[in-house]
Amino acid sequence: MTGESVLSSGLSMAELGQRVRAERRARGLSIERLADLAGVSRSMVSDIERGAKTPTVLVLDRLATALGTSIARLLDEPAHGAMRVLRHAEQRVLRDPSGWERRVLSPVLGDVEFEFMRTTIGPGVDAGEFAPHAPGSREYLAVERGSLRLTIDGRAHTLEAGDSAYYPGDRRHAFANDDATDCVYYLAMELGTPGHTNHHEPSGKGQLDD
Repeated sequence: MTGESVLSSGLSMAELGQRVRAERRARGLSIERLADLAGVSRSMVSDIERGAKTPTVLVLDRLATALGTSIARLLDEPAHGAMRVLRHAEQRVLRDPSGWERRVLSPVLGDVEFEFMRTTIGPGVDAGEFAPHAPGSREYLAVERGSLRLTIDGRAHTLEAGDSAYYPGDRRHAFANDDATDCVYYLAMELGTPGHTNHHEPSGKGQLDD
């Protein structure tokens, strides 16, 4: 599960590997344990930490999820001060070889596990299925352009431009574009913490219950 260079905003694979290793060690995890939690091979984790292999976005997301954090925290240092402006050229961009792009719009904020992103999926591209995040995680999505097939725990929902959705981030979720034009959507992800129980799930007609 490797491809072309994932990052396009200045972070080298060696720097990424160092951050993955630092997060792993901070949690007292061995390479074997991280590989098991992420569902990838030990050699994959080792190669990424050494900067020898470029992970796909899905693999990087699996590692971040196994570490209880977000991709954004693996890509950036925490911001300092009350305000942070991220110029377009400073935003971290991940491009997957299968034909889609994730642009991280939010800065990393201390102990806050939150990520705001803009994703572009090319025509006919399946971005794959993402593993459940920590219990209590929430995701909010809005489609700007095109059509998105959003699948939660195996159940597909088609969202058109202007549609929005909420779903628990601690479920399997997948994204695909079945149309002949680009799909662009925004996604805000609020990560829960281990041991958290979600008592605040929205209710009503706006849920993904169609």
